[in-house]
Amino acid sequence: MLRHCALPFALLSLIAPPAHAHPLQAEPINHAYVFNFDQFNLPEDPDEHVTEGGYLLLAELNCTQCHKAPEAWSERLAPKDGPILSGVGSRLDADQLWLFIRSPQFLKKGTQMPGLFAGEEGDAEKVEALTEYLSSLKQDKPQMPAGDGAHGKELYHKIGCVACHEPGTDFRPEKVPASMEVEKPGNASVPIAFADVYDVNSLAYFLKDPLAHRPSGRMPDLHLTDQEAADIAAYLHVGRQQAPASERKALKIKSQGVEKGRELFLSMGCSNCHTADRKAVSKVSKELASLNTANGCLSAKQKTGTPRFDLNDLQKRALKLAIAAIKKGEAPQFTAQQKVDWQMTRLNCYACHDRDGKGGPEDPRAQYFTSNDGSAESLGELAHLPPRLDNTGRKLTRGWLEKILFGEGGSVRPYMNTRMPNFGRKQTEMLVSLLPEADKREKPIEIDVSGLAKHHRAEAGRKLIGMTGLACVGCHGLKDRKSLGPPVIRLTNTIDRLQPEYFKELLLNPQATQPGTMMPPMFMGRKSADKDVESIWTYLKEIQGQPLPDGLISTEDFELKPAKDGKPVIFRSFIEGAGTHAIAVGFPEGVNAVFDSVQARWTTLWKGRFLDAMSNWQSREMLPIKPLGKDVKEMPASTGKREFSGYRLSKEGVPTMLYTLDGKNVEDTLKPSGKGFEHSVTINGKTTKEEIQW
Repeated sequence: MLRHCALPFALLSLIAPPAHAHPLQAEPINHAYVFNFDQFNLPEDPDEHVTEGGYLLLAELNCTQCHKAPEAWSERLAPKDGPILSGVGSRLDADQLWLFIRSPQFLKKGTQMPGLFAGEEGDAEKVEALTEYLSSLKQDKPQMPAGDGAHGKELYHKIGCVACHEPGTDFRPEKVPASMEVEKPGNASVPIAFADVYDVNSLAYFLKDPLAHRPSGRMPDLHLTDQEAADIAAYLHVGRQQAPASERKALKIKSQGVEKGRELFLSMGCSNCHTADRKAVSKVSKELASLNTANGCLSAKQKTGTPRFDLNDLQKRALKLAIAAIKKGEAPQFTAQQKVDWQMTRLNCYACHDRDGKGGPEDPRAQYFTSNDGSAESLGELAHLPPRLDNTGRKLTRGWLEKILFGEGGSVRPYMNTRMPNFGRKQTEMLVSLLPEADKREKPIEIDVSGLAKHHRAEAGRKLIGMTGLACVGCHGLKDRKSLGPPVIRLTNTIDRLQPEYFKELLLNPQATQPGTMMPPMFMGRKSADKDVESIWTYLKEIQGQPLPDGLISTEDFELKPAKDGKPVIFRSFIEGAGTHAIAVGFPEGVNAVFDSVQARWTTLWKGRFLDAMSNWQSREMLPIKPLGKDVKEMPASTGKREFSGYRLSKEGVPTMLYTLDGKNVEDTLKPSGKGFEHSVTINGKTTKEEIQW
């Protein structure tokens, strides 16, 4: 019979001195830990509430990998992918694998990995076979740099790790006075016991790209550099002597063979959750709706081979209630808002974010969220706590949501030390569609963003933003310029980031639109509010071709330099050869063009430098601007009856001119190609292309 072995006290003492408790010394959790279940459920809660917690457990403990959920529940109770084991033999030595397979809760308190062995005859050989098989799964790993544990400790406590994991008492939050005791989190922390079971290089490699090992996204990618990952690994890996698998040695089990271990891996259902060296067919057990909760995983005494999760009484109650509710019939119809809440709960987004009054870091964890810019302190909690997510779906554009959730470049709060993690496209892509539906405004806001025949509104917007207007630049920076006051979000990416309707809604009534914002209600009661807001939007839309507002501008800002910005610059003004309603486009590739919006045609092309806007920005005469470059090429005169209707920007910032030609809809685009342009014209859906070289 197999027995649990105890870790000698002498080995525990090697972790760290008690006065400087390390995160690995967190109070142990003696049940399968699901953060949001423990956070939002108590024994005294009514059955209706606890039932919802039961659904969460069914999904997060992967019950539905083995027990198929009814079709009506399949989306809500979809299981998550378990850790990929293809290289586990390079991460854990054979003794540690043996101990974990034999009794997961012994080696990693709080783990969601169930035990499958109750100590019956033949168990020892099965554990050995699985150990030999998994030990054979090797993977080459790059050598990570040597880590700096002191810097790793600082990163661990500042970039967001402690939103889920245990803070160490060896780190004092900078705002807690030396005379005060640091408050300990009330909610238990996600266990990290394996941090010291991996070798330090494997740990650093894992931290650099967690999604490559755990694709479910429950451990997200925090965009660490190799050095940062190595530094945190050096802090977490205290280098204690690992407990030997003394039972394994004492039992003197003969080799079972890799192939037997592979067969057991499949027959015992390990492949239901884990990918190893090959794709396997899942082992299906009884369907969820047909389970007898008096037996199996929820029974008081479990047979060998039955998954043992070490559930506590509240978890068992929740699971029984949830299964009973599922047996009653069809699943309720969930709104987009409920689906968003469900996915945020599963991914533990509420550890950092508040949405509609739910979530946000508890105070003992919030004290570790800090700012790296002293001038941001006047913003209060907005300077260091992650933003509330109320109305996010109608606030952010789809493109920006994708950047934030599974892309790069979406951060607009560089003054915060906390990082927005990446949970993986598979886990968050549904939010890109669900959030706009969940946050849809009952009465839509109307905003004119065309700028047609009113392009001078951009100048009005510039004046409103400047210090002689509404002084927006007192808080908001623009382009490469910092604000004149606190470092609030820069306005540079406003058009790419915000939906225009939300922009207007926010400016007209900030507190109602974004509770907690420090944005003053400057437009409330203002007769010209609609026009002013639209003028600001137009200015920000054309910012690449407009001067900076008063307070931020300098004499170096007059020449427009597309190569410096790395994206096309659009400048609307009086330009030689194209009249007073010209739209000039300068490309980083060093080719430029002018479109006459009256004649609805491209008039001039040239190479090299773009435009000097000083005469337009500083001179009352508004003399026509001349191209600064060389190799100027005049385009043919227009034919047919044309009427301009605006332009559309691609993700890269390339404009497509929209107009009608003899009543037909036209989309007209110039893109840099070779030593000139590719000219693409679409008329009523039919596209023709030509190369313009000169």
